[in-house]
Formats: sequence, C-alpha cells, structure tokens
Amino acid sequence: MPLSTLIKVIQDIMRKDVGVDGDAQRISQMVWLLFLKIFDDKEQEWKITIKGYKSPLQSRFQWSNWAANAEGMTGEELIDFVNNGLFPALKKLATTAGVSSHGKVVGSVFEDAYNYMKSGTLLRQVINTIQDDVDFNSSEDRHLFGGIYEKILGDLQSAGNAGEYYTPRAVTQFMVDVIDPKLGEKILDPACGTGGFLANTIEHLKKQVKTARDSEILQKSINGVEKKPLPHMLAMTNMMLHGINVPTNIRHDNTLSRPLKYYGPKDRVDCVITNPPFGGMEEDGIENNFPKKYQTRETADLFMALIMHLLKHDTGRAAVVLPDGFLFGEGVKTTIKRELLTEFNLHTIVRLPNGVFSPYTGIKTNILFFEKGTPTKQVWFFEHPYPEGYKSYSRSKPLTIQEFDLEKKWWNKRKQNEYAWKVSVQEIEDKNYNLDFKNPHVVDVEHGDPDELMKEYEAITKKLIATRDALKKELMQALGGSR
Repeated sequence: MPLSTLIKVIQDIMRKDVGVDGDAQRISQMVWLLFLKIFDDKEQEWKITIKGYKSPLQSRFQWSNWAANAEGMTGEELIDFVNNGLFPALKKLATTAGVSSHGKVVGSVFEDAYNYMKSGTLLRQVINTIQDDVDFNSSEDRHLFGGIYEKILGDLQSAGNAGEYYTPRAVTQFMVDVIDPKLGEKILDPACGTGGFLANTIEHLKKQVKTARDSEILQKSINGVEKKPLPHMLAMTNMMLHGINVPTNIRHDNTLSRPLKYYGPKDRVDCVITNPPFGGMEEDGIENNFPKKYQTRETADLFMALIMHLLKHDTGRAAVVLPDGFLFGEGVKTTIKRELLTEFNLHTIVRLPNGVFSPYTGIKTNILFFEKGTPTKQVWFFEHPYPEGYKSYSRSKPLTIQEFDLEKKWWNKRKQNEYAWKVSVQEIEDKNYNLDFKNPHVVDVEHGDPDELMKEYEAITKKLIATRDALKKELMQALGGSR
C-alpha cells in the first residue's frame, strides 16, 4: 500500500471512533501503535544479534502475541486488554527498579501515552492495517518510515502545534554539517521535539564509524530532552529507526525545570544543535531556576542561558535557531548577548528569509553559530537569499539543502559579498548589543518622512474627490441635456 494511502486508511478508520477527537489525538494514537510494532520488529532482530536478549515485556504484552494475529482479540475484549492490561504494564516500566534499558525506553514512551479509541472493532482494523503493511525489519520499509514521519508531522500542522517542534530538514542538515560533530563528542538538543537534529547528527556520525566499538560510542553520544509526550514518543521512534537501539538518553523532561547551578561538569557537552521554542512563556517559577540576571519567562532566552552554561570550555560549540526579536531585544536579552560576545566567539549569524518555517510561523529567524572560550572580535552576517523567482517559501516550495551551498562555499574563505558582511564588536557595543544589522549591500528604498507622506496623500485624495465630483456634475448635465 502506498505510504500516503496507509496513513489515510488508518486515520479514516480512527475518524469513525467516538473516543478520538481531532488530529492530535489521532496522531498520538497512531504513533504508540507504530512504536509497539517497530519495537516488536526490533526485538526479533535483537534475539539474533544480542546474546541472551530477554524481552522486558511479559509474553502476553508483546505485539506478536496480542496484535499480529488478524483474527485475534477484537471488540470489548481488545479494549479491556489495552486499557486495563497493556497500558498499566507498559507505564509501570518507567518506575520499576531493575528494569532493563530496553524496558526503560518503553516505559518512558508510555508514561504519558493514552488509548483514545473506544471501539475494539475499529482498533483491530487499525492494528491489522499496520501489521499487514509495515515491516521495519525490511530495509525498504525502514526507509519508508522517513516518509511516514514527514506525513505525520505535516498532519500535526492542522492540529495547530507542529511549529513548536518541527524544523525544516534543510535547516537541520545545514546546521549539523557546519557544526561537524565528531565521534566521541557529546551532542545535545535540549528541546529536541521529534528528533530532527539528532537524526541528522546520527547520519553524520555514521560516516565516521569503522568498528563495533565506534558503534557503541555513537549510541552514547546522542542526547536529547523533550517535555511534551507526543513529540517525545516520535523522537524515541525516530532514534530507534536511525540505529539508536536503546535511546535512554532521549529524556521526557523539561530541561529548564532543573536549577542551572545543579548542572555540573559531567553535564557539559561538546555540541548543542537546536531550535528552542520561541514566542512562548514558561510556567510560573521556572525562571527561579536561573540566576537573577537571566530571570525571564521567555523560553528562548532561558534556553540560551542554559546552552551557554552547558558548553565545554574549549571544545564547546553551538548552532541555535532564534527569532529576530532576540537580535534587537533588550533587558535579559542584552545581558545574554553581552556574555555571548565576551565569553564566546559568536562568529556567524545566518539570517533566514520569511517563510522558512511556513506554514507554522511567519516569524523571521536566524541561526547563531558560536564557540565557547574566546571572546568575539567580529561577527559575520550572511543573508540567505530566495532562489530566483521566489518571493517566499511554502509547503509546496520549501527551502532545500542545495540552497545552503552558497554559505558552505563561503564559510572557510570569508569575503564580503552581496550576501555577506562583517560587524566589529565595537559597533555592536555602541548599539547596546543590538545584533539586528541589515545587509549594507542592499539599497534601502527611501520612503520619505511619514508626516510629509500623509500631507501628500491627503492632497491627492482631495484632488481625486474634486475630479470625481466634477465628472459627476458633467455627467448629470449631459444626461439632463439629452432629455
């Protein structure tokens, strides 16, 4: 069955169920079912590849024993089994002592999951569709999951919240390519959403893997945190399908809920690649986890303070997506930017055009690249242009990775050109750490003084009204004269 058809068939079945209300619930329901199918397929593989592998799931809760048989449980019996047997058992794995790492993965996925379906007959139809059409031990089907994943994310848009944790693939890949993580380095996305940055990082690191030991190192290198249940579930699934068999380092948590002073040397990382939520406000009290100088409820600012704290002194480097508001904002933002310039080398800001995150948000965004340990001397700006003929991006015409060849060719041999310019730290200090520098190579259209323009507009309007009245008078006279 074609991919788009598979997802549509599943969602159409769920739409008949009175318990499932809206896209977000349908997607959440589909994702936990897909996760269990994937986990079962992986278990078949682990039984062969891992000596003495023992499933953390009781036999009756393994997909192959309760779901795989198309003629198996259905109706009220199936709903009762899922709600009163399967879910309590899987949730318990999150808190039970002595559970294997594989079991902890399942527990963390299900601790906030929920079965929304009320009809066991419809649930059986969904299960059979997944069982018949998806085999994640087939390399072809495993590759197809990328498409399933993109389709699910696309559908999340209509649920109204996909933009909170979705970054276009071209942006994630470009950021990973530039940061260039090395095998053995500790890599973190503190707001990992569905795991896009981490998936790209894994593919980047796989090119450096030569031995079984290298594979073990890779497994331990990837770290992520996501506070919302649905994207966390998607991230765990995504990691498993990218070869991280036991993604226990992808935590279901809020990185900001831990006091900054409690993050010690063992928490330091080599690379942070992330797109923290922006435009949102944290719940009351979260700001108290930070020193007074950083205290704000604005999420992106708190994440920046955290990222700067977590980077290792000599090797620490980061690529972070931030909105224009961070560049020109004041207050806590000024404090963060001052420290960013004095304790870090903020060497590059790539200014992205409108529509990159379309249709999730129209906010203009930037990618900040910085390294810990040496102060900034100058900041290079690169204004990413639209392809020829484009006025914006859209879902049908998204930003592509090939477009970033402009930046990549320029990166190591920096020269000012129509897209690139540099600004000294002194200039930034003189603007009170405002980083919102416009491209000097673009000629701004002089729109004139607003008061003068308004007088001109009013004069033109009066002339138009007078002309209209004169034409009306002449027309009335002509009509009157013809009678």
